[in-house]
Amino acid sequence: MVQVQERSAPRRGSGTGRRTAWGLAAAAVLCQVPYPLVSGPGRDVLTVVGVVVFCLASVAAAALRHGVRGPLALFAVAGLGGLVVEAVGVRTGFPFGAYHYTGSLGPSVAGVPVVVPLAWVMMAWPALEAARVLAGSRERGGTPAARVRTALVGGWALASWDVFLDPQMVDAGHWIWSDPRPALPGVEGVPLTNFAGWVAVSVVMVAAVDLASGHPVRRSAGNGAPGGPAVLLYLWAYASSMTACLVFFGRPQVALAGGVLMGLVAVPLAVRVAGAAGGRG
Repeated sequence: MVQVQERSAPRRGSGTGRRTAWGLAAAAVLCQVPYPLVSGPGRDVLTVVGVVVFCLASVAAAALRHGVRGPLALFAVAGLGGLVVEAVGVRTGFPFGAYHYTGSLGPSVAGVPVVVPLAWVMMAWPALEAARVLAGSRERGGTPAARVRTALVGGWALASWDVFLDPQMVDAGHWIWSDPRPALPGVEGVPLTNFAGWVAVSVVMVAAVDLASGHPVRRSAGNGAPGGPAVLLYLWAYASSMTACLVFFGRPQVALAGGVLMGLVAVPLAVRVAGAAGGRG
């Protein structure tokens, strides 16, 4: 009788974890839907709230996949690591280029708004899970070759998101670049050094989170979907960012550049997810 109870308890916990992760993912989407429709201080508040809820959704997805070790790895590497690299960046200009925050994003630590390392946390996990799906490292532990593929694909998945993010935040006045040239074609206002720095930092960050999170406690991260809610959040970030730049923000060239660069991960990922859904059907 005791053995039956021990076997059933994880199933109850697993069900709660899935509901929490999917519920927070839905809340993250709902927080971001009105973002292009508001302006001024209301948009600043919505920016912070959206990042916090999205971050919680990523943490819940990490816990669903790896237990407590997932969130710990995510905060230690992406959270603290993101804070350190941003603090170094605003003081030295390395590795992104010379920039400074304007104070519109709320309280700061070491010259970096608290919400910024939370943004690293919020997208690092979806980028990692997207890479695991595409790189074939969803199995327990993964091979060394699969981990390298995951780091490279995941690093690109995370860095290419910034092609959308940075122009929006610069246009909103949250940070300012000292010299925004040269820039990626179509992404005026953000220096090319920023994207190069993001690629380098993101590859290392994704590799470290992947390694530090350890073995998954379950292969499927929720309801049998490849990567679970984290992957769908990644696809949402891609589709919503491209739509916002194209329709609401008047930045069609950013929509094109981000659509192509982030699409190198998002499009095959969407095909993989759709194929898995069709296979189950």
